[in-house]
Amino acid sequence: MPGKFGKYGVDETKKPTRYFSKKQEDGVAKLIGGKTTPNSGATPWAKGDVQTSGSNSFLIECKTKTSPSQSITIKKEWFEKNRDEMIFNNKEHQAIVFSFGPGEENHYIIDEYLFLELLDYLENRQK
Repeated sequence: MPGKFGKYGVDETKKPTRYFSKKQEDGVAKLIGGKTTPNSGATPWAKGDVQTSGSNSFLIECKTKTSPSQSITIKKEWFEKNRDEMIFNNKEHQAIVFSFGPGEENHYIIDEYLFLELLDYLENRQK
């Protein structure tokens, strides 16, 4: 199959889910200047997948498919859990990042408040 084998000739379809999740988390952290959370947030002291610091800090939860897909199910519980963990980690904002598969573009889901802030910023930066 074309594209089935990775850089070292390894069949990437046989890789565990964690392999694909780690690749996405590392890429998001690098892009936004954040840090990945140890053990993907499965520790008592740090939650979420990627965190940023500063006055506009974020807690990011990453979700990806392990093979190319045309759809993904977005679950309400992801937002509820990430919101609780955002508060626990003293972060200002939260987002869910998802992709439709390995190597696919990431899409960020933010809440209405943050979207309105972004919209206001975009409208006013032109003035």
